[in-house]
Amino acid sequence: MQIGIDVVAVNCTLSGSATAALFAGSGPNGDGHVYEVRPQCGDDLGGQAICFGGQPCVADDGQPGFEMDLYRDGVVYGETCLSEAQAGGLGAITPGMVLREFRRLSWPESPLSIEPPGLRTAVNLPTYHWTDNTRPTTQTVEIIGQQVVIEASPTSYVYWFDGQDAVETSSPGGPYPGGDVVHEYRSEGSASPSIDTVYSGRYRVNGGRWIDIPETVTVAGDAVTLEVVEVRPTLVAPTRP
Repeated sequence: MQIGIDVVAVNCTLSGSATAALFAGSGPNGDGHVYEVRPQCGDDLGGQAICFGGQPCVADDGQPGFEMDLYRDGVVYGETCLSEAQAGGLGAITPGMVLREFRRLSWPESPLSIEPPGLRTAVNLPTYHWTDNTRPTTQTVEIIGQQVVIEASPTSYVYWFDGQDAVETSSPGGPYPGGDVVHEYRSEGSASPSIDTVYSGRYRVNGGRWIDIPETVTVAGDAVTLEVVEVRPTLVAPTRP
C-alpha cells in the first residue's frame, strides 16, 4: 500500500517508519499538519494517559511494540505499531518507560516494631509485630520531557520471623492487645525478624487523571536482632504471714 498524506484512512495501520516519515514531513515547512501518537486508552481517557494491557504488535524495527493511535491536527488519523524506541523518538510515553521508573525509584523500607519492648522476648510468648509505614509516597520524574508523578502505596506486608516462618497480610500489625501480627518463637537464641513491603503503584502524566500500574514492587526491610530467652519457673518458699 502506498503511504501518502492524503490516502491514509482512519482505520489504516502504519508502520513505525511510515509514521516517522509523516512526522518528518509535517509542520509549516512540510504538509502543514501536526501529528501526534497516543496510547490507545479508550474514549473516557481520550488518549491522554499511558495505557497498560494495550494490543501488542511487532514493530518494523523488529522489536516488540504496542498499537497506538495516530492523530493529525487533534483528530484520529489512523493507527501505528511502535516499539518503545520509536515511540520515544516521536514524543510518546510507553508502559515500559513507566514500569522502569516505578522499579528504579527507591521506596521506603518499613521499620519494624516489636512488643515486648527492648528486642527481647520469651519462648512461646505471643510477640507482637507492626510497622507505621502505611501512607502513600509520591515521586516525580521526567520522561521524554513530560512530568510523570508516580505514587506507591503499601498494600501488603510479608513478615519474616525466624528465617523460615513468614506471613503475608494487608495489615500493618499493631502492639498488644489489638495487634494482629503475632508470632511465638519456639526456641531460645537469636532471631532476625524483618518486613518486606509490597507496593502498588499509580501515576499521572502532566497533572492528568490517576491510572493504576498493574504490577507491584517489593522492598525488603532490614532485619533486627531479637533475643529469645527461655523462661523457667522457680519454686519459692512462701512467706510467713
